[in-house]
Amino acid sequence: MTWSTREIAQLAGTTLRAVRHYHEVGLLAEPHRLANGYKQYGVAHLVRILRIKRLTDLGFSLSQIAAMDDTDDHPVEALRSLDAELAVTIERLQRARLELGFLLRQSTPTELPSGFAAPDAVAKMPHADRSFVVVLTRILGEETMRAWTDMLREPATDPVAERFNTLPPDADEQTRAAVARDLAPYVRTLYAKHPEAKITNAGSRYSKRYVEQIVDKALAELYNPAQLDVLRRTGRLLSDTDGRGHHRGTRRSPGI
Repeated sequence: MTWSTREIAQLAGTTLRAVRHYHEVGLLAEPHRLANGYKQYGVAHLVRILRIKRLTDLGFSLSQIAAMDDTDDHPVEALRSLDAELAVTIERLQRARLELGFLLRQSTPTELPSGFAAPDAVAKMPHADRSFVVVLTRILGEETMRAWTDMLREPATDPVAERFNTLPPDADEQTRAAVARDLAPYVRTLYAKHPEAKITNAGSRYSKRYVEQIVDKALAELYNPAQLDVLRRTGRLLSDTDGRGHHRGTRRSPGI
């Protein structure tokens, strides 16, 4: 008994397109044709299609199936290799589910690492601050990021933070000077409590210059001209006070 392409596809539980594709990639031998050109598939073709379908359902790609020996009806090494790949995939998916559960419970932004900051603290952070912290997670060393995590456990409560966040781009000289003057002691207190949060390339895979360039780019894109001026003024005030030139380490704090 023989079957047409449509009949064998239906019998195998697949599609006409799939059968034709198996021919195109060399996985399925061409069947005998009648004088009118119609293909006539036999039992061997059905078995082959069912084998391909079973292997693809398990997770093998067509190229992997093509590399298998057609005469080996139990490709142990290939099965073991796939089993190992699936184990890695399952572990990754389990981690993803844990993170998804955390995100659903805590309502934290998806761009931040899991558990990086308390949800209530993140919720109160302005978009610019949050985006800046996201950039930092990609360039700072582990110890520095742990310090930032500790610093972000609680939302900013100092009124100067709100004054900075709402500073208009055309704020006058007097207003910018006043905000910088009040911001300096606030930042100093933060870094006194979390000294490892100073922005450097310590423990990072990037050079000091590269970290500085990334930070400068992020600041320029996220904050308006008046805010940037306040940050520069704040850095100078802190440097003048401690005499240690920490301008680079006082660029920006969460919630300011």
